[in-house]
Amino acid sequence: MSEALFRPGAPFFLIAGPCVLEDDRLNLSIAAALARMAEELSLPLIFKASFDKANRSSAGSPRGPGMDEGLRKLARVRDETGLPLITDVHEPAQCAPVAGVADYLQIPAFLCRQTDLLVAAGATGRPVNVKKGQWMGPLEMRGAAAKLRGAGAGGVAVTERGTFFGYGNLVVDMRSFVQMREACEAPTVFDGTHSVQRPGEGAGGSGGEPRFIPHLVRAAVAAGADALFLETHPDPANAPSDSTNMLPLERLRPLVEEVLTLRAALGL
Repeated sequence: MSEALFRPGAPFFLIAGPCVLEDDRLNLSIAAALARMAEELSLPLIFKASFDKANRSSAGSPRGPGMDEGLRKLARVRDETGLPLITDVHEPAQCAPVAGVADYLQIPAFLCRQTDLLVAAGATGRPVNVKKGQWMGPLEMRGAAAKLRGAGAGGVAVTERGTFFGYGNLVVDMRSFVQMREACEAPTVFDGTHSVQRPGEGAGGSGGEPRFIPHLVRAAVAAGADALFLETHPDPANAPSDSTNMLPLERLRPLVEEVLTLRAALGL
């Protein structure tokens, strides 16, 4: 199933979890809620959390537990819930050890053109989700997909997370889902939470407008997104990372149910 999700024609799926790994109790409580939802809605779901947030607005911002401790925390999530795992890699040397634990690897948007990183991720044989850079057009992502496949990736997905429009504002071009799917021959994922981010506009970090998450998610699904990426937390205001643009956990299932109803109405 893992490789099948990151192939053309894959079933609709969800990538969800907290922005960064926290203590085991919180990680497992979120994962357990996601696992229940996935089972009850018959929805393929991949648990996402980062062991390191390397791209931070401030040098003093929390980054996470680091790779070794983070991989231990991720393995516990998988062992306790059975959910498949995805996490970010930032350097080529991280790819092989991360692939020993995670079912999927993810390339952050700011690193989507880093050839050595893409090749190392693809060489693990794991399926890889690569986020579109905020400065790039959708057709430019075909190069990233080709690098991953050429290196041996078990599958490829590409994620839209908005494009910079002026300073501190991201705009989602709804044509992007069709354009990237055709150009990359891969499922297109909509990152509904980072797309409402306002980079650098918070107090020492990024701001965000989470009230627009449901609006953009519904629009993206109607426009043809093949999957969703939604960071979620039971108490976003007190989360160590992306507190201004995560979706409260209690609001995740109602939104997902709306999305599934919308897809059914559209015959998707």
